[in-house]
Amino acid sequence: MQSFIGDNLFGNKKSFCQRNMVRKKGSINWMNNNQTMKIRMEAYDHEILDKYALEIVEAVTRTGARVSGPVPLPTRIERYTVLRSPHIDKKSREQFEIRTHKRLIYIADATQDAVEKLTELIMPAGVEIRIKA
Repeated sequence: MQSFIGDNLFGNKKSFCQRNMVRKKGSINWMNNNQTMKIRMEAYDHEILDKYALEIVEAVTRTGARVSGPVPLPTRIERYTVLRSPHIDKKSREQFEIRTHKRLIYIADATQDAVEKLTELIMPAGVEIRIKA
């Protein structure tokens, strides 16, 4: 007896999903040759980061690619404690902190047009971008 999906009861044939699924660096593409991209952005100022993330989402959505995000990732907080005076008053200290805000954008079915739109965008100062394909 043979089914449309495949005779997977005894492990001798792969199912339809297993035959047509392509795994590529942790992402799953179903029967397409388009690319899945991951954009990770970091900045000290969250307002500039959110504004630029919205620009990326709008530009890529116009090309027809599926976009999910921006997903806010946990903020990294670095705290530094320094003495107020170099000679006396050991108990008197100041504390400073640097907050690094992060966002993640997934782009599925990215075409060449979507990649060109990403390269045309003007990146503001203070935003670090990492793109993984």
